[in-house]
Amino acid sequence: MTDEIVSSRLEGTKLIIETTGTTRSYDSRFLVAALLVFVARSSGEIEPEESAKMIELIRDHFHLQTAESLELITTAMAELAEKPTLEVLLSDLAPTLSDGDREDIALMGLKVIAADGRREVAEMEQFNQAMQRLDISPEIVHRAFDRYFAETMPGE
Repeated sequence: MTDEIVSSRLEGTKLIIETTGTTRSYDSRFLVAALLVFVARSSGEIEPEESAKMIELIRDHFHLQTAESLELITTAMAELAEKPTLEVLLSDLAPTLSDGDREDIALMGLKVIAADGRREVAEMEQFNQAMQRLDISPEIVHRAFDRYFAETMPGE
């Protein structure tokens, strides 16, 4: 069952969404989890390796326990399924992100794409769409690619 979104507003660093049944706030942690889910599910389903990578990335980036990271990812999946327009509304949080946050988010997206050992066109398209929605500049994405290759290239 989907919840119809009635209104949304930005209050500081939180996005407040009012639906026909509830009011809920979303922060940058949720934004990152939702973005990773958005990128991972572009190939049709989220592979176990992608799930594990998302949990690890969220845990490490936000200094959470593994169970908290799993809960955040699970909540993001459920919320995105219940509120299809939430993906677009989350972009309202983009102005609350620093350039460093944007670069870290782009890097995490790249790591999720690579987690299952395949880099599919659909995943890169979703990644590019997410970067545009969050107003992450090509320069920042380029820096994220540089960091990704620096971390993953053998002998470097």
